[in-house]
Amino acid sequence: MRMRPTLSWTPTGDLRPGTTDPEPVAAALRAGGVLVLSGAGLSTESGIPDYRGEGGSLRRHTPMTYQEFTADARARRRYWARSHLGWRTFGRARPNAGHRAVAAFGRHGLLAGVITQNVDGLHQAAGSEGVVELHGSLNRVVCLSCGAVSDRRELARRLEEANAGFAPVAAGLNPDGDADLTDGQVGDFSVVPCSACGGVLKPDVVFFGEAVPPRRVEACRALVAGASSLLVLGSSLTVMSGLRFVRQAAREGTPVLIVNRDPTRGDGHAVTRVALPLGTTLTALAGRLDVPVDDGATP
Repeated sequence: MRMRPTLSWTPTGDLRPGTTDPEPVAAALRAGGVLVLSGAGLSTESGIPDYRGEGGSLRRHTPMTYQEFTADARARRRYWARSHLGWRTFGRARPNAGHRAVAAFGRHGLLAGVITQNVDGLHQAAGSEGVVELHGSLNRVVCLSCGAVSDRRELARRLEEANAGFAPVAAGLNPDGDADLTDGQVGDFSVVPCSACGGVLKPDVVFFGEAVPPRRVEACRALVAGASSLLVLGSSLTVMSGLRFVRQAAREGTPVLIVNRDPTRGDGHAVTRVALPLGTTLTALAGRLDVPVDDGATP
């Protein structure tokens, strides 16, 4: 019997408190070879909520699991109705100061790479290159039958045609792109099949309860092994998919630094946790290192 995935973590009393001194992060960036591991907290300033922070969506919403999605047609209808509505907002999100600072560090040759747990594509939109999307991307859709991959915008167009006038008012938006809707609001929403084979479509993301593809995990492990330090940005590290890389870095003697306002499951492996807002902190670090950051005026 499958266990439900870990969705929460309770800090223990023996963790060191966070600091407001970002100098250790500045020193790591000066040395270069920094591998960034980012989480949902980096995208909150773009209007995308996180799971576990203050006001996080887990307080009101349990994400759909892979098992539910694949086994239950009604669950898929509910998912796609919520995701289709949420995509209208999610797809318009723009990179914030934190994303732009990370891209600037990369252009300046200070990074060994970027691994993101986010599915929003905002690192790439800010200009970061070679980003490893650990949990996939909502910008793509995959067929569970034939494996065909298609653009999310095309699916959005097809869903609009199949559900003319569908415009309920959602109670909120979640980090996975879902809008909060009641069953009554979902109603008889029409789900469209794969245009190539008629199979079941799924966003090209790793659902809770689903495994990250092994090749992707190995690529991330190789990045960790080659990095001078690991910088975690905006992740609680509650789920093992990200925490395992922190544990790997600690085992291999690679310094782990975290910027996150709240305690994380990886604090015990870190040399420091900077408890400051991400956007302003990363922008200030860029200024300290004389790294120019785009102002975000050009879309």
